[in-house]
Amino acid sequence: MTYKDPSRPSAERAEHLLGLMTLEEKAAQLVQPFGWQAYEHTDGEITLTEDFKRQVAETGIGSLYGMLRADPWTGVTLASGLSPRQGAEAVNALQRYAIENSRLGIPILIGEECSHGHMAIGATVFPVPLSLGSAWNVDLYREMCRAVALETRSQGGTVTYSPVLDVVRDPRWGRTEECFGEDAYLISELAVASVEGLQGESLSSQESVGATLKHFVGYGSSEGGRNAGPVHMGWRELLEVDLLPFKKAVEAGAVSIMPAYNEIDGVPCTTNTALMEDILRGAWGFDGLVITDCGAIEMLAAGHDVAEDGLDASVQAISSGIDMEMSGAMFGKHLVNAVRTGKLAEGILDRAVQRVLELKFKLGLFEQPYADPDAAEQFIGSVKHRELARRLAAESIILLKNEGGTLPLSGGKGGAGSAGSSSSSGKDGSATGTDSVGGIGGVGNSGIGGSGKVAVIGPNADAPYNQLGDYTSPQQRSSIVTVLDGVRSKLGAERVLYAPGCRIKGDSREGFEAALACAEQADTVVMVLGGSSARDFGEGTIDLKTGASKVTEHSWSDMDCGEGIDRISLALSGVQLELAQEIHKLGKPLVVVYINGRPVSEPWIEEHAHAILEAWYPGQEGGHAVADILFGDVNPSGRLTISWPKDAGQLPVYYNGKRSRGKRYLEADSQPRYPFGFGLSYTSFSYSDLKVEPQAITADETATVTVRVKNTGELTGAEVVQLYISDVASKVTRPAKELKGFRKITLSPGESQIVEFEIGAEQLQYIGPDYQPVVEPGAFKILVGSHVNDVLEQDLNVMEGTHGTD
Repeated sequence: MTYKDPSRPSAERAEHLLGLMTLEEKAAQLVQPFGWQAYEHTDGEITLTEDFKRQVAETGIGSLYGMLRADPWTGVTLASGLSPRQGAEAVNALQRYAIENSRLGIPILIGEECSHGHMAIGATVFPVPLSLGSAWNVDLYREMCRAVALETRSQGGTVTYSPVLDVVRDPRWGRTEECFGEDAYLISELAVASVEGLQGESLSSQESVGATLKHFVGYGSSEGGRNAGPVHMGWRELLEVDLLPFKKAVEAGAVSIMPAYNEIDGVPCTTNTALMEDILRGAWGFDGLVITDCGAIEMLAAGHDVAEDGLDASVQAISSGIDMEMSGAMFGKHLVNAVRTGKLAEGILDRAVQRVLELKFKLGLFEQPYADPDAAEQFIGSVKHRELARRLAAESIILLKNEGGTLPLSGGKGGAGSAGSSSSSGKDGSATGTDSVGGIGGVGNSGIGGSGKVAVIGPNADAPYNQLGDYTSPQQRSSIVTVLDGVRSKLGAERVLYAPGCRIKGDSREGFEAALACAEQADTVVMVLGGSSARDFGEGTIDLKTGASKVTEHSWSDMDCGEGIDRISLALSGVQLELAQEIHKLGKPLVVVYINGRPVSEPWIEEHAHAILEAWYPGQEGGHAVADILFGDVNPSGRLTISWPKDAGQLPVYYNGKRSRGKRYLEADSQPRYPFGFGLSYTSFSYSDLKVEPQAITADETATVTVRVKNTGELTGAEVVQLYISDVASKVTRPAKELKGFRKITLSPGESQIVEFEIGAEQLQYIGPDYQPVVEPGAFKILVGSHVNDVLEQDLNVMEGTHGTD
């Protein structure tokens, strides 16, 4: 039969199979029920549910969501969940039953969450995307995506709902942690790397999964930073900023895309034909799968209120370009009836089914539908992947303040860092090297000496789930390294004192006394503050007097970030600030480590702490990475990908706003506390000899930008060289500066390197008056430096005409 012939093109196989299917079988391919409800796991035995078997027998099952997912939302725990081997075996049992007991033997598409690691028990938990962006290391991120794809596919997952390509405009939004930052160019570079890493050279490889780009589009620009709120954005900004990362990822070959919950100018993304048909499929030529977010079709009738009921919502969605519904609640109920009653043309249904089937063929599911339990056991959570997680965390940590060389601390055991070598960049100036931050030999400035003590204090000092971020599976305690664990690994337990002091939220000060007593005995205090995206994993709460975990009758949630957790303030929750102020009165060197999912606005801490590290949610190896930075085994090289406001009242404060946005408020200027691209090092760098050659080009020519960067300090370190462009005058208002290239390089003391970028139409163009890309003749400023407000400047002139003409 044609559809079973692997030598035939995917489109031909899908078309043939489609012609054999009943209406009910077609509709079943477009729904994605929850996968964890398809099996039961009791005493090590996996059995398929009767409901799953019934659906297979009646219509077949097209797809399952989160078959391997475990977290409080699914209700899958460490006890009831599946080990890496068991997960692969369960997938095989489901696939085997579906293939052998359905009329046409169509395998199931299994979609999994992989925002910062495969969301299954035992899988590696990498830093959250906000951390990954802060590393400014595209190659290292691509390597991580390869690891995530391997862990996911080895267990049977074939499509992942990542990367998140939303451009953050208001960090009060709880999903800020899931995004790379506020700059579309940087996000685009990581978007391409994500697709390349997840999908590999062949989708059918047992080391590859299909990437789903989300959330399409404008989701990070919601009104008031409220999740899924309306988006007020003109088409020019949409085309130029929010759509850019998606366009680049589609060009890189992404096979799936997920519309956002929000509306834009009154039209929900779930039914926005201008976005899905005119731009995505028309202008960009996307031929992959479009799948909704969970509950998005229901929102059309109860939320957006643009549909009369579920039937109307389903017809609108599939007619607008939706191919599959996550959860299947509406499509499963209404599609067959919609066709039979003439409310939906069967051709529209067929179009969606064709796309689903084509993706299954491209993934090689008809030839190899089964997972490899041995591979799952070998690769999921491997030592190699943990080492990669540690390196990513270390490269993403940002040193925001280091008064008087407080850091690095002396007295550590040393030896954790690993020197790396830089490699050449691509012509676009992106970070193509695999540079690692050089180990700097445990050199320390701040005096705890060979026998001194460090007090590690704060609600995030030893709270495992708090450093993992949202979309995380249940964890064995032994698999997570907290900051307390990391510091103990450097100094030995006998030299490290610990007290939580307080919780993330709540007004209890019962732990203050113990924290102050702890700090009093120490030479240096490391306070680990911030936020939490941890859902209720049944771990109970913490005894503020002893620091021990305890199970209580009513669980305590410290969650102040994550999906659906938006805030009106960027201040620390609870009494954390008060605890820091009390500790400061002791007169000890005070190092603050933030573990959190969005910037923190606390002027007192920024003024009084001697050093500040931003670690975001650094993943399961985060404690080692923080300790590597604290004790100088790794030189910090993370840089901000999101502007850090002085106060929430400044928002929006993203760096690439329009020139006309105004300069100050009555109380303060409009500049952020820490600008985009900012981050300190334990060494210093100088920039010189910025050149643009030639200084005049036509729109179809390119210019070469070179700059000399020198390590002027005494330690090996990595610098993120950033290229910005400013259009001096344009027919449409433009941002004052826009990132158009970056490169992460590692330099030894006294070493210098010429860094090169190429500038052409892609870097100089913008969306013009006719909503088309244009490079206007005129003057441009080329800016290169260590962050957006610390740059050298040169001129570039774009002349009329094209090469070889007047």
